[in-house]
This record gives sequence, structure tokens and C-alpha cells, in this order.
Amino acid sequence: MAQGYQAILIAGPTASGKSALAIALARRLGGVVINADSMQVYRDLRILTARPTPDEEASAPHRLFGTVDAAEAWSVGKWLRAMEAELAQARAEGSLPIVTGGTGLYFKALTEGLSDIPTVPEDIRVAVRTATHDVPAEQLHEELAHRDPETAAQLRPSDRQRIIRALEVFQATGQPLVRFQGARAGALLEADACLRVFLAPERDALYARIDARFDAMVSLGALEEVKALAARRLDPALPCMRAHGAPWLIKALHGEMALPEAIQRAKADTRHYAKRQFTWFRHQGEGWLWVDPAEAERAVLASWSFVEGAPVGGVDNRAPATKPA
Repeated sequence: MAQGYQAILIAGPTASGKSALAIALARRLGGVVINADSMQVYRDLRILTARPTPDEEASAPHRLFGTVDAAEAWSVGKWLRAMEAELAQARAEGSLPIVTGGTGLYFKALTEGLSDIPTVPEDIRVAVRTATHDVPAEQLHEELAHRDPETAAQLRPSDRQRIIRALEVFQATGQPLVRFQGARAGALLEADACLRVFLAPERDALYARIDARFDAMVSLGALEEVKALAARRLDPALPCMRAHGAPWLIKALHGEMALPEAIQRAKADTRHYAKRQFTWFRHQGEGWLWVDPAEAERAVLASWSFVEGAPVGGVDNRAPATKPA
């Protein structure tokens, strides 16, 4: 393993080619691909979350893909603890960590640390989730405003997941969630010691790719995946139940809307998510190199060889493009 960088971090909007780039670099540089996508961690939805295929996983070492059951409320804190173990394992093996995914908060926590929020006991978490099941988000926000007005003032009334999280923390500690968010646990990686790449495809081409990919997912069995997940009757507030496309396909399965309409709604949600990913990294992703996916491997290897001082496959040392203004 080369010594100049601690890791390569690959982010980008959904369907931008992150997995393909990570695998290519892992094979070229002796790396291990580690998941930084909050949905690809779930084993229940390989197709719908575009998790690497078994053949792709066999082509290079992969970690933290499909390791969590849908019944578990995975979180950035749990991901960081798992990442700490994976980074230690990669160092012991002499492998280069190549961390890839579209969840910006994961990368931010990885390189800047995480708010030191206390762990909520399982019995309290289950009690709150049970009590809030089927309660409209706006009504939950009103309850939070009554109990924890400081945190409620910072949350949208429609942000069900974060409202429930705030209720859990208040129930467990008696303190507002926002009071814990100033203190931060240490980062696992130094941002400037990582080669950080954001794949930035042209928007119209990306949206067309998103639509085509969703059609392919349905053809490959995404509807059957969602049917099996829905049959488990899990709490709809769980993260896996809100994977892009899942709520709409569940409605189609229950006869609440036609399948073509559900597919169109799912595509629109996914396109909106890709737009939010661009926006998040434009404002939060200082220091990331923005590159066209078609040029990404060349650009990464060029930057890598420039810093490491050893050419890789004859690639020149021109620096890749930085984030657009």
C-alpha cells in the first residue's frame, strides 16, 4: 500500500458510477472497497439500492455492504463504529481503504467527527417507535415542540426521522438533542490526508441514467424484493423502509396506485435526491475534487501518482478539476 494518502473517498449522486470507479481503483491500487451509503448497508434490498452485484463484490474486497437487517435502525454513529474496525483491519492487511457512497453525512463524520449524542437504550427506542407508529409527522413535531422546543425549532415539521430521533434522545436523557450536538467525537481520518473525489456528471444525462436504471431494477426483481420486505410488516419509519422507490412500490403492491405511476414517482424521488446530493456537497464538501465520471479514474490516478511520487500506468500528473463555483 502506498503511504501518501490514508484513503481514497469517492462520493457523488446516485447512479454516477461510484461503485465502478471504486472497484477499478481497488484492483489497480490494492484496495478494499468500504461502503458509505446508508441504504446499501441493508441486506434486504440489493437490487433497489443498486448494491454491487455478487460478481462485482468478488472482483475486489468489499466491506459493510448488505450487513444489516432491515429491522435495525442503522445510523451514522453505528456506521462510524463499524468503519473504525474496518479501517483498522485494512491497516493490518496493508490494504488501501477506498470509501464510497452517496451519504454526505457519513463522509463529514468520518473526517470531522460526530456530535457526541448519548446512546439511546433499546427499550426506550422501541417504546418511542411503537408510540409514534402511524402518527403524522406534523403531530409528532408539535409534541417535540412541547417537550423540546429548542430542537423542534431547528427541524422541519415533515422531517419524521429526525423528530423521532429527538424524541428518543429527550426520553432517554431529559435533555434537548441540540445541547449534545456541540460536542464532537474525534474524526477517524484526516480530511487533507485523503484523496476526496466527487463524481459530477452532467445533470440531464444523470437523470436519464437514473430513470433507465430504475426500469432495469424493476426488470431484475426490485418489486419482488420490496414485496418480501413489506411482508415483514416492519415499522415504516425504519430507514430501510424508506429506501428510494420502496414506499411507492409498496403502495402499488397494496393496490393503492398503479405500478406505472409508482415507478414514475420513484424515479422522480430519486432524481430529487440526486439534486440534493449535489447541493449538499457544493455547500459541505470543501476540498473535494469534482470530476466528470468519464475522466474520474484518470484524474484519481494522476493525483495519486503526483502525491505518491510514482507514476501509475503512465498516467500524467495533471491535477483533476476542483469543485465548480
